[in-house]
Amino acid sequence: MLEKPKNELFSPVLCNNVVYQMKITLKGVKPPLWRRIQVNSNITLKAFHRTIQVAMGWGNGHLHEFNIHGLSYSNDGDGVGSDEKRVRLNRLNLKEKDKFVYVYDSGDTWEHAIRVEKILHVDEKFQYPICIKGERSCPPEDCGGTEGYSELLEVLSDPYHSDHEESIERVGVDFEPEMFDVEKTNWRLRAIRK
Repeated sequence: MLEKPKNELFSPVLCNNVVYQMKITLKGVKPPLWRRIQVNSNITLKAFHRTIQVAMGWGNGHLHEFNIHGLSYSNDGDGVGSDEKRVRLNRLNLKEKDKFVYVYDSGDTWEHAIRVEKILHVDEKFQYPICIKGERSCPPEDCGGTEGYSELLEVLSDPYHSDHEESIERVGVDFEPEMFDVEKTNWRLRAIRK
């Protein structure tokens, strides 16, 4: 937890030089599918969106929206909420234990619960964003939301199911729903750091 410095004017909410540790959980998927990330507080919501896409494993092919403190933020020009390119995380008055929602793909409606776990000082040993931990692979794009994904998992687990071979062709033979590779994710996050 961030320790309050002796300077009473310091506010972790308004300070530019802090890091938010957040847990992102994909709602409606069991067992839970989640990522724990750390991001610099001065990034825009647009950069945070890209971070979520990479950390979760999405392909960024659909619209998205943030709902934070009752306000909506999204891409400029998509007609939903405020322009995310103009809003930085450190201006949203986020505090530890705050929760908000990120929705990806309005067709499949992948809803992510995001919780601010900690507000930390920047650690010069790390480059942000960074993924600390996670569980399970991201569902394939356009699989029909949580219900479609649940059905897909059933089909993939049953080699005698009539749709088994077709489903394997669709998701690829390398798809392993229980796997998450934090090193590979952090390698992909390097592109956002530049």
